[in-house]
Parts: sequence; structure tokens; C-alpha cells
Amino acid sequence: MIEDIVKEQRKFFKTGATLSYKFRLDALKKLKEAIIKNEKEIMDALSLDLGKSATESYMCEIGMVLSELRYAIRHLKKWMKKDKVATPLAQFPSKSFVVKEPLGVVLVMSPWNYPFMLAIDPLIGAISAGNCAVVKPASYAKNTSQAIKKVLGECFEDSYISVVLGGREENSALLEQRFDYIFFTGSVNVGKLVAEKASKNLTPVTLELGGKSPCVVDKTANLKISARRLAFGKFLNVGQTCVAPDYLLIEKSVKDEFLKYFKAEIVKMFGSEPLKNDSYGKIINEKHFKRICGLIDKDKVCFGGESDENSLKIAPTILDNVTLDDACMKEEIFGPIMPVLTFESIEEATSVISKFEKPLALYLFSTNQKTIDKFLNTVPFGGGCINDTIIHLATTKMGFGGVGYSGYGSYHGKRSFMLFSHEKSIVKKSPSIDLPIRYQPYSKTKDSLIRKFL
Repeated sequence: MIEDIVKEQRKFFKTGATLSYKFRLDALKKLKEAIIKNEKEIMDALSLDLGKSATESYMCEIGMVLSELRYAIRHLKKWMKKDKVATPLAQFPSKSFVVKEPLGVVLVMSPWNYPFMLAIDPLIGAISAGNCAVVKPASYAKNTSQAIKKVLGECFEDSYISVVLGGREENSALLEQRFDYIFFTGSVNVGKLVAEKASKNLTPVTLELGGKSPCVVDKTANLKISARRLAFGKFLNVGQTCVAPDYLLIEKSVKDEFLKYFKAEIVKMFGSEPLKNDSYGKIINEKHFKRICGLIDKDKVCFGGESDENSLKIAPTILDNVTLDDACMKEEIFGPIMPVLTFESIEEATSVISKFEKPLALYLFSTNQKTIDKFLNTVPFGGGCINDTIIHLATTKMGFGGVGYSGYGSYHGKRSFMLFSHEKSIVKKSPSIDLPIRYQPYSKTKDSLIRKFL
């Protein structure tokens, strides 16, 4: 079945139907209308899968997708135009330009933590660039996956955009097919497998992965504002966010004051009994619930620590006096646990960060410009914020992606369009004039002229 879907899409792509501006624009508009029409159903699915409130579902998933769609619809014609470039004098008389063409049939594999946004956002880029696409939503978020299938089924024929549901068996079958591009969001371990499978067909890949993203707070930071913004970024989606602050590195002299503010902000946001808060989400499944609970050292809990296996909820938890040898520092947490480590110099903080693979994100709270410049210029990471968390990915004007073990490739806005396009470099030469300088037989005169041009 999967092999047949890919064959039908390749057959449809070869008709050239997806090449026109009108076809792509109509497809984007259809997708936008279908999402708006099914907004309630999508929200209900996100609530069932992850316990997300309606507000969080719109703010972090549906609203961001609609923003990306509106941006693509508004700029598509400009993106599709040929890019004129300067022509070297040695190629006179001619014109040079770049043509963007679709790659063909692409695969989008999305994760369970933001199951709607991370399936549809890259798809917008694939559609804008004129590709056919197979979308493979996350099996763990089964309700949202069904909603995605319904929404895309209302808009498109399977020969153009198709949704494949299922788990490992379907993932394996898809990776055996030859695609023209694979876009994967998920864990490092699965990302390695995707890259390995893709390499057999020389298929290019974008990997959006994760890692231990640090949050650094120095003594010059506005501690109260920093605490509020950190609480938002860390406990959004119950910490199940690839760019969530994974651990806190705080200057020792302000730790106690900061933690006082941090605890107060958590209570203000989620209440004194967060496990009873309907707007506070849940862990995706029992497997991940038990894994996260296993990272909590009860002797180091200074706030929170409660959990409920029946509801799969874990309270926002702060672990103090953490060392690099603790279990919570051995893997990406991906849950509502905030380990706290201290430093006495910026060099000490950057040294801790350098012990891990390059993170997907980094957050620095500081008003010291020298410190800010040091982090920006010497610490490698995918992207991040100064004096805030997470919001760097909520824009169509900048690319979002990782580096090293946190992934490679960047998308959002025009970058999504370019990611799923091939740039053909073209020189259009005049047939009227043909300078003989490049042709044999060569001479000292030709050699001299060539040296002047090149």
C-alpha cells in the first residue's frame, strides 16, 4: 500500500500539475480553510492526547500553523520568481538567474509532542515549493493523527498529499521507499536511523532533533521577569518541548532569590495543586511517565515532585544541588523537571555547557553585554533567546533548526519554501556574439586576456 502511494504521487508529480502558482496557492488556501473548519476537532484531539487546554492548543499549534499559512499565501508569488544575479564580465554577453523547482515526492515524519504543528508546518513548505508529500504523524498522538488525516483528506487526493497512520512497521516501510526529500522531527536515536536509511538512496534529509538546552541566569538579570519567562518555557506542554530549557545554570550569589521567584511564578501559573488543574497537561503515555519519574531524585526535590499515574500528570518539579552525575543530567528530560546547577564565573557556565552535545536551544538571562556577546560568539547552539525562552521559533522571518547532534536543516517562512526546492543556476548566453578567447588554440595573447578577466 505504501509503495503504491509513493508510485501514484510520483506519477501525479510528473504531470506537472503542481508547478503553477495557481495550483500551489489554491492548495494552501484549501488547507487554511480546512484547519479553520476543523479547529474544534483538532483542539479536542490535542486535549485527549496531551491534555492541552484550548488556549495552549491554539497558541502553540493551530495559531502558529495558520500564521505560517498566511505568510506563505502572501509571499508565494515572490518566492517563485526567478532570482536575477550579476554575470561575470568573462561570460559577456549573457544573463544569469536562479530558477526554483520542486524536489518531487517528499516525506514528512512528525513527533507526538506538538503533533499538529510539527506535521503541518513543514508540509506548508512542501506544498509552497510544488511537491507531492506523504505525511506520517506520530503514532503516540493517535487522536491528533486521525484529525490530521481528516483535515488533509478533505483538501487533497492521496495522489497529491497522503497521510499514513501507524507505528514502527509503517515507519520502516516508508523509509524503504525512495523519496526526493525527508523531513524528520523527533529523537536523536530515530534521527540516526532515518539518516542511515535515506543515505541508501542519497536522499537529502532535514533532522529536527533536541538535546539538553541550557538556561543561564547571571546576577545582572531581572530575576523576577526571568523566573516568570523560564516557568513559561519550561512547563509549557508539561516540558514536552524540544526547545524547553532542560536545566538551569544560575550564578550562585542569586540562586536563593531566584528560586523564591521561580516557585512563586509556578504557583501563580498552575496553582498550588497543579495535578488538579485542567489547564495543566499530561505526559503522553505511561512509558514516558515512568521514565520521567525515574529522573526525580527525591532527596534533591526542593519544590513539587508529586505525580499521578492514573492521570499521567507530574507536577512542576525543581531539583536543587544537582551535579552532572545525577540521572536527570544524563539524558534530555522532556518533562516538567528543572535541575538547578550553579556557577561562579561565566567561564564555569560555558564549561558545563560544553560537556554536552551542541544543544537545539540556549537561553541567557543577562543585562551584561560582554556576557551576551561571549555566549553568542563562542557557544554553539541551534538558536535561542536573550532574556526569554522558546519564542525564537515563533516567527516566519527566521529559520529554526539545530546544529550537530541537535539536528541540521532550517525551516519556517521562506526557508521552508527553499528547503523543499532545488535552485537551478542558469546562464542564458546570447547566440549573436561569440568571443574566441576560450577556444583552442591558445596563445600568449589569449592567456594574458584570460588572466585579466579571471
